[in-house]
Amino acid sequence: MSQNVLEVEGLNLAYKTVRGDLLAVKDVSFSLKPGESLGIVGESGCGKSSTAYALMKMLPPNTSMFTGKIMIDGENIMDLDESELRRRIRWKKIAMVFQGAMNSLNPVIKVGFQVAEPLIVHENVPKNEALEKAKELFKLVGLPQDFINRYPHELSGGMKQRVVIAMSLVLNPKILILDEPTSALDVMIQAQIMNMLKDLRKTLNISIIFITHDIALASDLCDKIAVMYGGQIMELGSSEQVLLDPKHPYSAKLIGSIPTLRSDKKLEFIPGAPPDLVNPPPGCRFNPRCPHRFDPCDKEEPPLYILDGGRQVKCFLYKMKGLGE
Repeated sequence: MSQNVLEVEGLNLAYKTVRGDLLAVKDVSFSLKPGESLGIVGESGCGKSSTAYALMKMLPPNTSMFTGKIMIDGENIMDLDESELRRRIRWKKIAMVFQGAMNSLNPVIKVGFQVAEPLIVHENVPKNEALEKAKELFKLVGLPQDFINRYPHELSGGMKQRVVIAMSLVLNPKILILDEPTSALDVMIQAQIMNMLKDLRKTLNISIIFITHDIALASDLCDKIAVMYGGQIMELGSSEQVLLDPKHPYSAKLIGSIPTLRSDKKLEFIPGAPPDLVNPPPGCRFNPRCPHRFDPCDKEEPPLYILDGGRQVKCFLYKMKGLGE
């Protein structure tokens, strides 16, 4: 078995607010092999983007708690200071395409130079060589090489997204985090970007963490899916396991809300609203909205149960079925 390129253990992240500490990520654990892709799905505010920022160690000033292990190539980056992290890890081993990243391009600088700049500044690569590397990356992401001389306003939304992805790849990272990379694009361009990401994964053998609200998109790209709710991973398994046979009540409701072309199934919905992460409900965070809740759900937090095939589910239903932790 290949060694994991990323291992996350017991990750916690909280922000200080005027109402108290907001625990955005609670006890999150997962791993990623070289070339493997993980989809993180869930409602807005469930902790998906906070998990991504935690993995990059790019945290806001109001961070009040940040604990756990983030192992990249067997090294715990939680032990590294900011200068060491920038010198050896960030963008070189793990990179990120941020949500709404298309708007981050400098409007008065040609996009080719914006892609090449990290090589010039951080690697002391001559400008002409860095621009040649930018041309190679443009070809890799499906853009004409002469587009390096264009300004952002001369590109469509899909082209800008490809440029931003090229920027994230310029230092050859092993792990690429994509935070809602297609949310501002129309359906046809979404499909093109997804096909490009699949080609990149195959060509570069890069590991991908794909954050999205769209479970259908995650199923198209990802080997594994983690379903997040209230800052916690409620279910983690292969895409086939989670999509075809969801075990957690929240996963089942999410899958049930997706319309299909080949069946007349009645669409489901989840009553209520996501939990307040400053004052979460006692016990299981999903219990106020869960159709299967019973006695321990509103008193104790469920552990993570390991099902057949390695699936992980955070639900007391599996204690009733005699499954161990």
